[in-house]
Amino acid sequence: MITSMTSSISKKALWLAPLSAAMLMLTACNNSSAPTESTETDAATDDAPLNIKIATESSYKPFSYTDADGKLIGYEIELVDALCAQMKAECEVISQDWDGLIPGLNAQKFDAAIAGMSITPERKEVVEFSDPYFHTGIILIGKKGDDISVEGLKGQPIASQRSTVASQYLQEKHADSDIKLYDTQDNAYLDLTSGRVRAMMSDKVTGIDWLKTEAGKDYEVKGQEISTSDDAMGIAFRKGDPLVAKFNKALAELKDNGTYDQITGSYFGTSSTAAAQKAVATEGVKEVVVVDDGNVDANAVIAKEEHAEAATN
Repeated sequence: MITSMTSSISKKALWLAPLSAAMLMLTACNNSSAPTESTETDAATDDAPLNIKIATESSYKPFSYTDADGKLIGYEIELVDALCAQMKAECEVISQDWDGLIPGLNAQKFDAAIAGMSITPERKEVVEFSDPYFHTGIILIGKKGDDISVEGLKGQPIASQRSTVASQYLQEKHADSDIKLYDTQDNAYLDLTSGRVRAMMSDKVTGIDWLKTEAGKDYEVKGQEISTSDDAMGIAFRKGDPLVAKFNKALAELKDNGTYDQITGSYFGTSSTAAAQKAVATEGVKEVVVVDDGNVDANAVIAKEEHAEAATN
């Protein structure tokens, strides 16, 4: 009986052996092909172009604004185009209200935000910034002939755009003034020209650009530019995003190959990278006044430009 069972088991073992060998060979073949497929997929992913959605504010001339056809234009738009070309990335630039830039970024509605945003300690707590691409100061704008000054703001209605370095400066240094905050620069300008506020605290670049317009012709800079520790502008990203390193690399390459100087010079009248970051924003100016301490007689620069323009007409 035991012999018969042993014989039966031996026959089954002999029958199962080729089947087991075949299954092992099939499994081995399947396992050997898996890494190859994964490697091919990873390579395809690495070669795929970056698709990046970037938000900006569309009423911050000359950084980013819209033309008559509603197309986004400006210094930051051209800079973004160059950065994306340098990275060989497919980029889409969209318009977003200023107050929604950081919340929208962290809600993953877009991948980055560039909108003349100063790199401040408060913002660095919630987003990560690229290396600076521009530096600007703060100016006080008032009506020509008005004797208002930075030292005499107490009790005066003063306009500024909400959540900017200019408004932060007002709230910290001149809390005893009657501060009026606005969602856009344009709305602040409207209240300035209508007489609802006596003066406006603005960043230097956009303020000087407005003074050259028809609406701003009766206004001027009061006193000297105000320098702060938060005058560097950067591109905002979500914390830990690897895009930060990619943009920093591209920005450095644009500065090395002259593209950054070319773009900056076309808007701010200088072709020097070092000077470009402290230049007066005067579109079309052939000669730019730049001083080491950042204090510039903006009214003199504007007057000189207007005189030169009149001489050519």
